[in-house]
Amino acid sequence: MYQDILYEANDPLATITLNRPDQLNAYTPRMGDEIKHAIEKAERDPDIVTIIITGAGRGFCAGADLGILKKATEGNGFFKSERLESDPGDSTMEGFRAPLAYMHSVQKPIIAVINGPIAGIGLALALFCDVRFASDKSVFTTAFAQRGLIAEWGLAWTLPRLVGQATAIDLILSARKVLPEEAAAIGLVNRVLPADELENFSRSYALDLSNNCSPTSLKIMKRQIYMGLHQQLDEAMDDAFRLMNESMTRPDFKEGVKSFLEKRPPKFPRVGEAN
Repeated sequence: MYQDILYEANDPLATITLNRPDQLNAYTPRMGDEIKHAIEKAERDPDIVTIIITGAGRGFCAGADLGILKKATEGNGFFKSERLESDPGDSTMEGFRAPLAYMHSVQKPIIAVINGPIAGIGLALALFCDVRFASDKSVFTTAFAQRGLIAEWGLAWTLPRLVGQATAIDLILSARKVLPEEAAAIGLVNRVLPADELENFSRSYALDLSNNCSPTSLKIMKRQIYMGLHQQLDEAMDDAFRLMNESMTRPDFKEGVKSFLEKRPPKFPRVGEAN
């Protein structure tokens, strides 16, 4: 089914690998469709708690495929492809249903494992993930200004919220290269690891998240965070109190307290099993 990605599901993790290594995983419309389809597959799989997205070979994603961009300059639109239909995420989160933005509505955590150079739409993709870990070999650039384009794919919305307005303006307007140390310092990524440690660290983090945190809590808290970007404080607080009261009636709460008192790992039900 998939041409431009690889998909692997191994309870409790699903891994989506951008798989055009000879082109530094340059992004194609087909790749975008496949990523979305694979995310829906992972979201619907009751065995999967956390989703990882990474790149094959020495890079994460070099941005849009230049061959396709060249055709676009000739009037052949970038979006033309055979559609692979899918609809992941919480459909009630109406503000997060656009391309890439749907990732914020997906009810499971998504971790970007940035194993090398990342640019343009590849960066936009990573910024819509929930957590980002990067290799010390990675290099970041928004790229769009140097291609005569604009801050595409929601970048003008995500980037200021992660790094602040002043830094976002610098990165978007200049399209300058950002090295890993700066990326971590400004909050573009959560952590930088030596290249040979990145995969193991990211997997260990994802397993810890999956095995020791309530999947239902992860689902609800993720929604709280992103919906909160559109809420006034009093509305967010009302939601928090309502959701807290609901959470205290679930088996996850009883198991969380009981496992802590008994000094053992929790055994939380997966989403949909008993909540």
